[in-house]
Amino acid sequence: MKRAATKVLMTKKALTILSISMLAISLTSCNGRGDLADGYGNFEATETTVSAEANGKIQFLDVSEGNLLEKNEVVGIIDTIQLALKRDQLKAVKQTIYSKSTNVLSQRDVLQEELQVAQNDKKRIENMIKENAATQKQWDDIQGKVRILQQQIKSVETQNAPIINEVKGIEVQIEQIEDQIEKSIVKSPLQGTVLVKYAEPGEVAVFGKPLFKMANLDEMELRVYISETQLPNIKIGQQVTVKIDDVDSMRSYEGRVSWISASAEFTPKIIQTKEERVNLVYAVKIKVKNDGSLKIGMPAEMWIVN
Repeated sequence: MKRAATKVLMTKKALTILSISMLAISLTSCNGRGDLADGYGNFEATETTVSAEANGKIQFLDVSEGNLLEKNEVVGIIDTIQLALKRDQLKAVKQTIYSKSTNVLSQRDVLQEELQVAQNDKKRIENMIKENAATQKQWDDIQGKVRILQQQIKSVETQNAPIINEVKGIEVQIEQIEDQIEKSIVKSPLQGTVLVKYAEPGEVAVFGKPLFKMANLDEMELRVYISETQLPNIKIGQQVTVKIDDVDSMRSYEGRVSWISASAEFTPKIIQTKEERVNLVYAVKIKVKNDGSLKIGMPAEMWIVN
């Protein structure tokens, strides 16, 4: 019995030694690089939330999660009836004011014609005086008439100024309403995929209410974290290999380093690093062309190409 127990203990001890030896060989074979990626992280994309820019009932909103939209594509309309009615009312007011201005301008035109006649008479009398064919009284009278007509024209134009200013004020209001009507048309701000839909037709929208969220997924960004000792081995524009889990192995993509943080930060809890006890790391962004397989939040590895 003692021999059997001793034999079992020796066997367990041998297995433990063997396991430790295999682990040491495994770590040695990694060589700090071989079997470990240079960075771990998750894919990101610039997400854009499209919000209502007008108040009113949503007439239609033709978007669904997963839809691919073109830039400036019309996807919805918010009720604009009240805005259109107010705009038409202002246009009518503007026309009424213009009619008042037309009357004033007609008066000015008549006075300008009289002034032209008086100035012609003034030149004629001036020539007659040179030939002693006109009196000083005639000269004084025509000069006085010209001055009076000039003052009357100036007075009419002064009366017209408030009317013109009033018209300009109405035009500004019309432009503001037309801008609101334009903003009631919901358009896609970029080419991309709808990620989340927040509103439905029939709901009342207020300014700033989120309608849907979208992102361009043609090119994804992988955010990874590297240690200070890895910094000399990576630079902006550098080509790297990005790997994701596949059915039986890893699928590889070409990536390009687009950004490296200028300052270190503490290691995020959810991020693995090559060196387990690294406290400070640097964030790195890598652009990767998406073949349709890459998704926001998907984990991936970065391998520096030597």
